[in-house]
Amino acid sequence: MKIDIVSVFPEYFEVLNLSLLGKAQEKGLVEVTAHNLRGWTHDVHHSVDDTPVGGGAGMVMKPEVWSECLDELLHLEPTTVTCDSTADADDTASADAAEPAESATEIAANADTVPATDRPVLIFPNPSAPLFTQQDATELSHANHLLFGCGRYEGYDARIPQYYRAQGVDVREYSIGDYVLNGGEVAVSVMLEAITRLLPGFMGNAASIVEESYTGENALLEHRQYTKPADWRGIKVPDVLLSGDHAKVDRFRRDEALAKTNELRPDLIEALDCSKLDKADRKTLMALGWEVSGAHPRQR
Repeated sequence: MKIDIVSVFPEYFEVLNLSLLGKAQEKGLVEVTAHNLRGWTHDVHHSVDDTPVGGGAGMVMKPEVWSECLDELLHLEPTTVTCDSTADADDTASADAAEPAESATEIAANADTVPATDRPVLIFPNPSAPLFTQQDATELSHANHLLFGCGRYEGYDARIPQYYRAQGVDVREYSIGDYVLNGGEVAVSVMLEAITRLLPGFMGNAASIVEESYTGENALLEHRQYTKPADWRGIKVPDVLLSGDHAKVDRFRRDEALAKTNELRPDLIEALDCSKLDKADRKTLMALGWEVSGAHPRQR
């Protein structure tokens, strides 16, 4: 997987050379390059931002700097597109002028014929965007090229993702939670960890990611984990985990996952597919106050 990151603080991403992600780069599983956005500026101050149109506090990152950077990294020629400024950001605009080599119109027309794994994905962290989930991480782990753009200040000009969608680029905007950060660097690091750890060969033991929280079609929160000693400062490991009966251990962990999810994330219980629950699952959910006779559980 090739990963490009654009930031005004590229040195922030030296942290990606540590731990498993650093080892994955050494093994050639991942190639990470952090680019300094200021390298595409042309003024003496290397300015990447300007005042917001319409007034207001803060500064907004300029589209002309971002476009020079992204055009180079995405191997696109600059062109002019016609967009409705009041349209939803997800609407695809039409190309107004064709360019030599591969025009915006040709890119957009051919986008669906290019295998999803071969198309670069352009990703911007944004606190007002949809929430980044484990399902998103799983999908993106199959891509060959991810390009992350780190916003700063009051964010990036909204025309940037709009323009590249019009070019046929797969553009994603994600939030990592209901809070605001100083910039996108932390969010990109979070998403990268979630995505790259799913790559084949990344984890020392691939089985360790199978039963994690939010993983799989009928996703639950993971059960609690314990290690030795069995009795630590007066707190004992549950006896069933010491029984050696693997069926009982599996059932105990499954029941605990159901109970934990019921307590902390009942929305995940509501999303379960009842047809894929076994008899013991149904019994546990009914004891927790759920009706499981329909397509999805519902609280009684």
